[in-house]
Amino acid sequence: MGLPAPIEHAIGRLLINQKARDSGLLSATPAFASQPSPTFTITSPDCGPSNSHMADLYTGYGADRFPSLTWQPPPDVAEYVLIVEDPDAPIPWPVTHGLFYAIPGNKTAITHADLSVRDVVGKAKHLAGGFRLGKNIRGSVYGGPKPPLGHGVHRYHYTLVALGEPLDAGAMSAVATKKEIAGAMEGKVVGWGVWVGLYERKRGE
Repeated sequence: MGLPAPIEHAIGRLLINQKARDSGLLSATPAFASQPSPTFTITSPDCGPSNSHMADLYTGYGADRFPSLTWQPPPDVAEYVLIVEDPDAPIPWPVTHGLFYAIPGNKTAITHADLSVRDVVGKAKHLAGGFRLGKNIRGSVYGGPKPPLGHGVHRYHYTLVALGEPLDAGAMSAVATKKEIAGAMEGKVVGWGVWVGLYERKRGE
């Protein structure tokens, strides 16, 4: 049970300037030192180009549906990492809503169906898309946007990282963390792209 709407709205307005923790995004880590800017474009057939507003269906206030993503792959991709982060949450670091790794290098799209759990091996979860689940803030497979009422528009960064060689999954936790993956990616990034979805929870919605 959450806070009453008037109280949540008042807190959201009070913290309205607590945003833009972009320096804590995965793309700001040392693994991206040689690739500081995106190298390929990602779009969402469900929601539109980057910086499109997301419908409630794709949020934690709706059905938590993952927005499908498509891209043109760079050459020589062994596998991908995908992270979904909100740098506008009113805390000192971005919130991780989804983290996925060992995504096959021949994929050019990720859909909601890819995120269903196919196998559980110990604590590790293997998903229908042929990749593995990393750790997010909710301890779920994926959690859609859920900004506080009254806190304004939040930017949700869906960052896809192309790697020239696979990560060593055996050297990380069964449900790998952002920190582990960031470290394991160093020297392996051959390109990346980001799709940004926007969402704001307004009073009366």
